[in-house]
Parts: sequence; structure tokens; C-alpha cells
Amino acid sequence: MVKLSRSKIYLAFALVLAVMLFGVIGYRIIADYSWVEALYMTVITMATVGFKEVRPLDADAQIFTVFLILSSVFILGFAISVISEYILGRNSLQLLKKKRVKNRIKDLTNHVIVCGYGRNGMQAAERLSAYKKPFVIIERDKEVIERHEAKQLFVEGDANDDEVLKTAGIERAQYLITALPDDAANLFVVLSARQLNEKLFIISRASLVTSQKKLLLAGANKVIMPDKIGGDHMASLVVMPDLITFMDKLSTEGEHTTNLEEVPIEDFQDQVDCNSLRDLDLRRKTGCTIIGYIAPNGDYIINPEADLQLQPKSKVIVLGRPEQINKLNEMFNIA
Repeated sequence: MVKLSRSKIYLAFALVLAVMLFGVIGYRIIADYSWVEALYMTVITMATVGFKEVRPLDADAQIFTVFLILSSVFILGFAISVISEYILGRNSLQLLKKKRVKNRIKDLTNHVIVCGYGRNGMQAAERLSAYKKPFVIIERDKEVIERHEAKQLFVEGDANDDEVLKTAGIERAQYLITALPDDAANLFVVLSARQLNEKLFIISRASLVTSQKKLLLAGANKVIMPDKIGGDHMASLVVMPDLITFMDKLSTEGEHTTNLEEVPIEDFQDQVDCNSLRDLDLRRKTGCTIIGYIAPNGDYIINPEADLQLQPKSKVIVLGRPEQINKLNEMFNIA
């Protein structure tokens, strides 16, 4: 539709220029005007402003003028209608897109809000997409939105604005990731988000060590420093390269490359009568190995004992090859 409208605009401009060129050449030949006089007569004739002609016209020039006026009225009318249709249509299309986005966001619950679509925000969005976790991105750069709106759900605006956060459905969201490049901006987002949703789990990016404590005090649950993580990772590759390379191989992204899975105990108890890790018997059933246990209070147990008693609202961390993880998901209907 947009391409068709643009082609019609090009046609309208071409017709206007053709009529103007026709008028200039006609007055130059028929009325023996100079080029400047011919251009002047053509413009005032097409515009129908009523200025006096350069000098009196003979019969042939008057007939030519009548024809030029009629042609100009139709051509200019067509051009104006095409341009108006394009402008109104473009505005209508933008309004329709925004309305469609709002309707999609209204249907979301327990989703993730990503503030900022820079380097870190883009990586977060890609990982969330791989896990098919619903999310909304808040971004104020229109060019960035136009480049990626076909595959992502965007809300245009400043993440520091409460109304923008509400438009992104912060009252119904489960997580918020603020990945803005400025620590002060992230701090304001955390303060606003915590005020709007007390149960929200907030993850904030930080560039400076001094900002980490402030962000936690403002209400962030976790603060990530990408530069520090990158430096630690590079140093670890020097100290224990094989171990770090092995850890990098433990992918958690993608449908066919996942090696780790976090599973709530309720997903098992709905189908298996189990009181301990031994009762689950995941190694025999799926080939997966339980390497971690997360208690309801948040305590982490690495390599838990087989007789560990399972508690409601706890989770297990499972390790396996991609085909084993897929078998686990299919056997217990894990989403």
C-alpha cells in the first residue's frame, strides 16, 4: 500500500513538471516570451492567482492559456489528492500499528519488560525469544523501532515515564530488565518500576561499581555489570581455559542446543508421586542429571543428595544433552 502510494506521488510530480515544461515551451514559441517571462506566465497560470500577463496575448496565446489552465486544474487537483491521501494514510497506518501493539500488550501477563534496545537489551531480547518468553521493549529511538518492529514488540517512549511503563503493562509484568547505557537513567527506571509494581523482579545494568549499591537500594533485585563479567571471563580463560570452554558449551539457548533446564518441583509432582530426588529417578527415565536444587527460600544446593526431601515451590537444575532435555520436557509436559 505504501509503495503504491509513493508511485502515485511520483506520477503526480511528473505530471506537474510536464505541464509546467509544456507551458514554458508553449509561451516561448507561441507568445515569443523570453524564458523567464514564459516561466512566470506558466506559474501564475497554473496557480490561478490572477496576476496580469507580461503583455497582451494574441488569439493563439489565449487559446493556449485556456488549455493550460484546464490542464493545470486537473493535474494539480490530482497531485493534491494523492499527497493528502499519502499523508493521511501514513498517519492512519501508524495509528493502526500503535493500536495493534496496545491490544497485544493488554493480553500479556507475567511478561518481561526490556528497557532500551542497545547492545545489552538486544542480547536480552534474543535470549528471551529463544525461550519463547513474552516480552515488551521500551525504546525512544524511532529509527531503531522501525528497523526491528517487524519481529519485536515495541513501546515508543522514555522508560523513565510512568505512563510509558504502564503502557508496557508493568502492573501485570513479572520481570523488568533495564539495560540503558546511563546508570542514572537505570536508577530512575528502577525507582519508578518498584513504585508501580512491588512484586516485580527487577534486573538492572550498571557501568560503575559505585552504582551497584544505589540500584539495589532503589529496588533492583539483581545488578549486572557487563564489563566486569566480560573481564572476569577473559581472565578465567587464561587461568582455567578448558573448564571455561566446557562451561561455554553448556548452552541454555535454542530448541536443539539446550543442556541446562530449570524445572519447578510442581511440574513433577503433578504426574509423579515423589518426596525426594531419588523418587524422581530422572537419570534412568530421561538420562538427565540433577546438579542443583533451589529451596523455596532461595538457598542453592549444588550436587544435592539423592535423599534430599523436596519442598513445595522449590526447583531443580537439570543437566543433559539436547535430546535428553527434550525427552524430559516431553515426558513431564514442561513448557
